[in-house]
Amino acid sequence: MLTKIILEEQIQKAKKYIEKGDKFVVVTHVTPDGDAIGSSLGLYHFLNEFSKEQVNVVVPNDFPSFYKWMPGAKDIVIHAKYPDFAEQLIREADVIFCLDFNEPKRIERLAPAVVASDARKVMIDHHLNPADFCRVVMSYPQISSTSELVFRFICRMGLFDLINRSAAECIYTGMMTDTGAFTYNSNHPEIYTIISELLRKGIDKDAIYRKVNQVYSESRLRLMGYVLYEKMRIYPEQHTALITLSQEELDRFQYVTGDTEGFVNLPLSIDGIVFSVFIREDKDYVKVSLRSVGDFPCNEFASRYFNGGGHKNASGGEFYGSLTDSIANFEKGLNEFNPNNVEELNKHA
Repeated sequence: MLTKIILEEQIQKAKKYIEKGDKFVVVTHVTPDGDAIGSSLGLYHFLNEFSKEQVNVVVPNDFPSFYKWMPGAKDIVIHAKYPDFAEQLIREADVIFCLDFNEPKRIERLAPAVVASDARKVMIDHHLNPADFCRVVMSYPQISSTSELVFRFICRMGLFDLINRSAAECIYTGMMTDTGAFTYNSNHPEIYTIISELLRKGIDKDAIYRKVNQVYSESRLRLMGYVLYEKMRIYPEQHTALITLSQEELDRFQYVTGDTEGFVNLPLSIDGIVFSVFIREDKDYVKVSLRSVGDFPCNEFASRYFNGGGHKNASGGEFYGSLTDSIANFEKGLNEFNPNNVEELNKHA
């Protein structure tokens, strides 16, 4: 028996939207990760099993190839490739599910269409400070992944039987990837109750792990070696590591979406490192990923210095400026917000 975390009023209102709706769109955030794709496709398969014939998943831009094995991934509509079609689906939708993001800016160029839509909107998310743009807001930051929330939502509607194997594979993938294969934010016993139920649906969790974590391109592996040997900087007094990559370096290794996923976790394998930051140039800004172990709240660091947020041990942000300036900003933050002295952090609050 799972704890009833989601409010009953939210469950019943969203259930009515599903029962009465005909055209559904599931939207998730820019540069979708495993939880974004897993939760979206998990809900997509559930709605199909609910006999809803017009269900589409729309994402702002492309996602890593190691998530494209998931059932239904080939049918995802990518706004960057098909903007007119994606926006038409949103305009015509009766119900829009907003998954794994808490405010419209996280879907970038999809935001105007979603905000302007008259569809009934439901947010299912686990990030702090949800914006007020959905009729139903299921926002529970204490939950490890949006995929877990989707599972809980379906079960609370009394519709567990409509989770087929395809939905279960997608939900498990989202749970696995958003906890680093259950190595952080994953100490709650109910996570493993859910996993046991997904296993009963016939998923092969070992095969899912291999597909996500052990099937990479040659260029990604060469880039990983370059990062570890040439681009990893250690700050021993702060128990911190930094990895940076410029656009020129990414181009040298034929970077494609997803090639750097997980790089931020690599330095945490070093004895004594409790905080790891990965800074990567993008087209219009600098993307920042942060991970920590133990008590250091990397989400607060992300919020204060990189206009970001997330979870205590896994978060992200962005910087509008040069890569050099972003590194200087990181080092400034590291001096002020030192992982080596957690008890003093509140002095800078």
